[in-house]
Amino acid sequence: MSVVKVDRVSKSFMRRDGVQLEVLRDIELDVPERSIVALVGASGCGKSTLLNIVAGLLQPDCGTIYLNNIRSCEFHDWRSMTYMFQEDRLFPWRTAAQNVALGLEAAGVPRAERHQRVSKTLDLVGLSQFADVYPHELSGGMRSRVALGRSLVTEPSILLMDEPFSKLDPSIRAQMHDEVLRIAALKKMSIVFVTHDVEEAVVLASKVVVLLPRPGRVRENVLIDLPYPRNPVAPEVVEQVRRLRLKL
Repeated sequence: MSVVKVDRVSKSFMRRDGVQLEVLRDIELDVPERSIVALVGASGCGKSTLLNIVAGLLQPDCGTIYLNNIRSCEFHDWRSMTYMFQEDRLFPWRTAAQNVALGLEAAGVPRAERHQRVSKTLDLVGLSQFADVYPHELSGGMRSRVALGRSLVTEPSILLMDEPFSKLDPSIRAQMHDEVLRIAALKKMSIVFVTHDVEEAVVLASKVVVLLPRPGRVRENVLIDLPYPRNPVAPEVVEQVRRLRLKL
């Protein structure tokens, strides 16, 4: 079963000089239940635009998005999907726990339940001892964990990520990869993420969607049939990375 289906989606933007810029053309994409799908391609090929359309932040010019076989324009259950941005976007005047609680506050969840779910989520992302710490007191990796916790506290079935670990040091990024895989398996989630890092795509994804340069079109769907966890220096992972880079 597909939890997300993109059916012949196209998108253009009007530039300030009046020239129409075609960003996506006839995109088709399936995200199977409990899968991790990576979107890769050259800068400007429309990866983030596609993710924003799936999230409902942008409307396509034509084509349809289906969430759990329901057209998103007919019914978009925001509780089933969350978005983790490239920047952590934490509010500096709120503690880690208060930042994680934002989505629950917006949904009107009662205070006692919020406290319980935030505490559970902080424990899930390994930050239970940092609940009352402010963002400026946290390392980059910890801030990413807070942002991840904020995305998970609403218990979504689909997580969208737009290069959320690109600014982290390699060692911290590897730790976050492990965390994402652990949590996705534990929560039985589906994930769609954008990355420029082919190695990251191979380490995390069960399927990699390669997009051609503007206008973005699907060149190929590459299945990554390797067992988890995947060591980036393992010969089979290195070879898969090499093959994937040839397609870009």
